[in-house]
Amino acid sequence: MHPEILREMTAQRGREMRARAEQAALARAASRLRRALRRGTSQSAKADEFVVPAIPDFVDGSFRTTPADDQLGSKTGPVPASRDAA
Repeated sequence: MHPEILREMTAQRGREMRARAEQAALARAASRLRRALRRGTSQSAKADEFVVPAIPDFVDGSFRTTPADDQLGSKTGPVPASRDAA
């Protein structure tokens, strides 16, 4: 068999297996959720505990401090590192 045909068949098989695995994972998650709802123990309590970490507004790691910093023409706020690059 030609190597390109064999390579394409292998790639297709890999895609199909990944799609099946994704569907199976989704089915397991739905089953777990239905079971938790029947038992009255929802996973929402765990979801409420998750705290999103602060993400810097600028490349240099600084944060916006005042609403005036949001305006494009403002020179009073922190300057991102990308503006300094030439």
